[in-house]
Amino acid sequence: MINGGVHFTERGIVQNIRAMRMQTALMAITNENITGFDKIGYQRKIPVVSSFAEFIGEEAISTTTDDTVGRLGLTENPLDVALAEKGYFQIQTKEGIKLTRDGRFKMNKYGEILSLDDNPVLTNNGTPLVLPLVPEKLDEITIDLDGVVRVLNNKTRKFETAGTLGIVSQDGIAVLAPNVRQGYSEYSNVSLQTEFIEAMMYPKTFEANRQLYKIQNTNLQSVISALGS
Repeated sequence: MINGGVHFTERGIVQNIRAMRMQTALMAITNENITGFDKIGYQRKIPVVSSFAEFIGEEAISTTTDDTVGRLGLTENPLDVALAEKGYFQIQTKEGIKLTRDGRFKMNKYGEILSLDDNPVLTNNGTPLVLPLVPEKLDEITIDLDGVVRVLNNKTRKFETAGTLGIVSQDGIAVLAPNVRQGYSEYSNVSLQTEFIEAMMYPKTFEANRQLYKIQNTNLQSVISALGS
């Protein structure tokens, strides 16, 4: 009876510790969402708790991305681009192609369109987007709803096509109707009200497990003291 009691209490303590660590991990995800509220292109992280969480603890937690469109804000910068539909821009980095909703682009002196981190923006055929000529003013660049980029040739007074922005889904499949908005930036799709409501639940659950931990720890100490005497 004594051995069984000690075994049961020890297992309960471990489960409470796992539960508290899980609540801490879930709270960290919520805090990340709150921090990303005003970030351009940030997408809300949704925690997913798999089966057998009581046995494997925080390792049971993974995240998925909420890909709904965020809030669009007018910037009037011709190289600020937002997507009014689901999809991602493709950026060539040293680690490979990166997908992003952050469409704050810029142009260098060679007419290359780059991300804020100086990485080439890719077209729909996987090549860097380069303007056929360097415009005198940025407002001579137009980007239509399908992502086709054109620049005005002041000599011919005609627009020349530079290419089409490479916009794909999470799986890398081309988005045929991305609804590109020139002169806009997309803020996060985070709802602070939702995050704060969820944030209120985690401390309560954490505290409940902490109280159980204290009770079981006290009981365990009492059993050990009884065995010692």
